[in-house]
Amino acid sequence: MGKQDKLHMIGHGHIDPVWLWVWQEGYHEVHATFQSALERMREFDDFTFTSSSAAFYAWAEEMDPPMFAEIRQRVAEGRWHFTGGWWIEPDCNIPCGESFVRQGLYGQRFFQEKFGRKASEGFNPDSFGHHAVLPQILNKQGLSRYVFMRPGPHEKDLPEPLFWWQAADGSRVLCFRIIRSYNDWEGDIMPQIDAARQHLQAPLHDLMCFYGVGNHGGGPTIANIEQIHRYQQDESLPQLVFSSPHEFFEALDFDLSSLPVVRDDLQHHASGCYAAHSGVKQWNRQAENALMVAEKWSAMANAVLGTPYPREEFSHAWKLVLFNQFHDIMAGTSLKEAYDDAERSYGEAINIAQRALNRALQAFTWQIGLAHEEATPVVVFNPHTWQATLPAEVEVHNSGGEVTLLDAQGNEVPVQRVQPHPTLDWAMRLQFLADLPPLGYQVYRVHQKEGARTKLPQPALRTTFENEWLRLCFDEQTGLIVSLYDKRSQREVFSAPTANAVVIDDPSDTWSHGVFRFDRQVGSFALASMRMLTDGAVQATLRVESEYGRSRLIQDFTVYKDLPRIDVAVQVDWHEQFKLLKLLFPVNVEEATATYEVPYGHIVRPCDGLEEAGQRWVDVSGEGLGVSFLNDGKYSFSVDDNVFGLTVLRSPIYAHHDPTVPDMDAVYDFIDQGQQFFQYSILPHQGDWRKAGTLRAAAEINQAAIVLKTTSHEGSLPTAAAMLGDLPPAVEISVIKQAEQGEGLILRLVETHGEALNFDLTLPVWQIKVSVVMKPYEIKTLKAMPDGTVGEVNLLEE
Repeated sequence: MGKQDKLHMIGHGHIDPVWLWVWQEGYHEVHATFQSALERMREFDDFTFTSSSAAFYAWAEEMDPPMFAEIRQRVAEGRWHFTGGWWIEPDCNIPCGESFVRQGLYGQRFFQEKFGRKASEGFNPDSFGHHAVLPQILNKQGLSRYVFMRPGPHEKDLPEPLFWWQAADGSRVLCFRIIRSYNDWEGDIMPQIDAARQHLQAPLHDLMCFYGVGNHGGGPTIANIEQIHRYQQDESLPQLVFSSPHEFFEALDFDLSSLPVVRDDLQHHASGCYAAHSGVKQWNRQAENALMVAEKWSAMANAVLGTPYPREEFSHAWKLVLFNQFHDIMAGTSLKEAYDDAERSYGEAINIAQRALNRALQAFTWQIGLAHEEATPVVVFNPHTWQATLPAEVEVHNSGGEVTLLDAQGNEVPVQRVQPHPTLDWAMRLQFLADLPPLGYQVYRVHQKEGARTKLPQPALRTTFENEWLRLCFDEQTGLIVSLYDKRSQREVFSAPTANAVVIDDPSDTWSHGVFRFDRQVGSFALASMRMLTDGAVQATLRVESEYGRSRLIQDFTVYKDLPRIDVAVQVDWHEQFKLLKLLFPVNVEEATATYEVPYGHIVRPCDGLEEAGQRWVDVSGEGLGVSFLNDGKYSFSVDDNVFGLTVLRSPIYAHHDPTVPDMDAVYDFIDQGQQFFQYSILPHQGDWRKAGTLRAAAEINQAAIVLKTTSHEGSLPTAAAMLGDLPPAVEISVIKQAEQGEGLILRLVETHGEALNFDLTLPVWQIKVSVVMKPYEIKTLKAMPDGTVGEVNLLEE
């Protein structure tokens, strides 16, 4: 090792704005850390500092404008380096694909506005794993390099420490895995230097070495800087230079194409975080969906009707969501009090979205021509960019007589009375399946005759249900599914009784450090009761209630006459500790293939029983048969051979970190105690998940039809309309929004099947028809202008 070898000393103070403290304390630690870094710069002319997260800089500008002005000056001097390009350092498994886009959209725009340039590298040193589509997202945000630390060498074998990371579409980023730690814990930075210099081997003569107090902020100390000055005089050591991640990457002067390429996600660290704290994960899913739906319809209302688009409101709401995706919040590893704050923030974001959506849909509804008649008109809106058949419900006044439902063309539609939400004799709730055009609406009319009001009859118990595609049978003694027969493949879908709720011993800490599978079963829920909730022209629902210890589980299994899936609404009232709850489904296939949705993509993983992170769906398929399991708020799954496991919840102590051993005589707060609600669906199919329409089915249970009861009025809009033309099944338009600046609509297209495509995109609102070419797995962003021109932009809308 000679003096041609160089360690780039990265002065850094890792800041968890929320973890073992609440955000107000984090707000204070940002100020203290930034102030300390500025003080060190005044004391040492050669010292430089690196910090990420646009949210922190926004706080600094808000709380201390003179300090922020000095930061801007130090940035201009080249001594203060901002990195990361994102709003915050988020969990990199749980947020949806669009959330990662918005991290860069708002983060990079902030840095450009305040400092005159953007970050050049992604930076997530403490996130607990990184999904496989990130290289494409980073590249399209101007971030061609990536710095991370977890999983560590003991968790995933990777080329050390520099390599290319490639996504399925072929996008690459140059990755650096931080050596040893992003903090120095001992006060003496020599252990950091020693660890880093072991990796200085030709052709790699430059490496990064991080130093500074972190987690609760702090940053480099006077002692740190004086040690570096002293070690710079040691001829046995490499050159030590105050530097930044950007300067390190720029200094690499060998043929980078010779570096190894990793084509995989970067897992596993803290596998328990995929399930820890069901609440924050579901609030996040609900907020993401609410905002994306509200943006679509607000954009359409603006384009068609001139309704003002609430750009600043959406920006504020997204930033609330993005902040709460910080890795220690989203992962479920923070203090209990932190989740009170998170719930309020998510609630604010959802309320903003709901208000915007209501304004947009009300604007459309009042412009639809509805003739004066005795019927009650109901407008049903489709949040999806494809034709969809969606369950819909509406409350109407009960006149006592026969009820008929007609669609916009006057055709009679099957309708079914279900339990009304108010407990009133004159309340009536109707359920039906609405056939809806792409990102469109249809008017339905409820006709009633006068008559004597009758109570909703209690249907007789039955345990066999059938439609065109499936036959479902339950065991009256256990409440388990004993047969799900697929009429298309003429095969049993499951190889053993299924939907079994098993309880698993889980003494691990909140993160489940060192635990990669959860399989020590200690019991299962036992049947308490079965009863029919509904049984009619649209669907039948069987309620199965079971119990274990002090906990109860309700699963409402719904079979629709005209849908090829089974929907299951779940209620859990959980009162166990150091336990995990899984639902198990043994799929009747050999040599199964397990495919997991990840943000803006999917990945095939081994069926080895490891706990894995996923999103809205997981598919388990074999020759001639498969099952897609859909959900509206879960992220933790396993596939062991042919057995799919949906992890419902974990119940560790809040913010318990190994090696601390809990005192069993002490009183602790345990996670996920009490009630929670979610939905999963079972979608059997022939062929693979692509032909089954799995992605669209999963989206449909996450973004439901929006029903608006209205009155007769004049208007110029038709009683059914589509805002988009038909799309290939492989294409999802996840986002339609106004551009962040100026005029134009932003459309985010995702190729989901791995196919090269050439198709026409039709946008009737501006009479646009444009040919679109997409590569396999590509995320493509288009900007459509009112004059009919359409062009491609990156994820920063540039």
